[in-house]
Amino acid sequence: MPLAAVWLLRYSVVMCLLLHSLVLMTTCFHHAATTCSKNCYCSETESEGKTMRCSNLQLTEIPEDIPNDTRRVYLDFNLITAVPTNAFASLTHLFELDLSHNEIGQLEPGAFRGLGSSLQFLDLSSNKLVNFNPDAFEGLRARANLTNNPWLCDCNLQMALPRVDLEPASLTGIVCQTSDPEEIGVQGLAFLLEPDIDLCVVMKRTTDVAMLVVMFGWFTMVISYLVYYVRANQEDARRHLEYLKSLPSRQGKSEESSTISTVV
Repeated sequence: MPLAAVWLLRYSVVMCLLLHSLVLMTTCFHHAATTCSKNCYCSETESEGKTMRCSNLQLTEIPEDIPNDTRRVYLDFNLITAVPTNAFASLTHLFELDLSHNEIGQLEPGAFRGLGSSLQFLDLSSNKLVNFNPDAFEGLRARANLTNNPWLCDCNLQMALPRVDLEPASLTGIVCQTSDPEEIGVQGLAFLLEPDIDLCVVMKRTTDVAMLVVMFGWFTMVISYLVYYVRANQEDARRHLEYLKSLPSRQGKSEESSTISTVV
């Protein structure tokens, strides 16, 4: 067999093996990106895309192997206690996220980062959320269900609500279970629907009192300094006056001495 033909045959075999390996790698990566999370059920339709259901599986944390092309994720009725930062950052096509009926008490800053342009529905109802963290909803414009949580309505909540971009109707789901101060009387009320209630009034009063105390302290210091200054000047003035009073007598003695000297 000619040398050129042998070389061509070997080259063809090597290229076929490389191409085959590339196809296998592509298939594996595609499978890793689109396979269903462990113990969950996945389905896919042309109209709704891929849906992953992990409901009632006693999960204690957010799965890390959710397929990147998933459109709907149901993690309801589990034991999840927190949503960490960037928990869904790779799910750029996510349309609906259900985290209801869990034990979630903490939403870390950036918990839903990366979902701002795709997520339309977010269900956080029936959890254990007490404090509203606006940084968790960074860039999110979805319609959220925030009902049935033991929300604490305080000045922090009042200042946080204007900082989020959630659909406005979503915030009506924040119903106060407790409040600070307690006597404000918002328990059982949807805070957003009570525009006349000012939860920062106590903080403002505390700030006013603190300013008055500081001003009184400065005023006391100024008065003390003035009293000291006046007393010190009074002592100097008294000494100077005594000195001035002593001047005529000395002058008289000098004149008397001069007269005696002249007579002699």
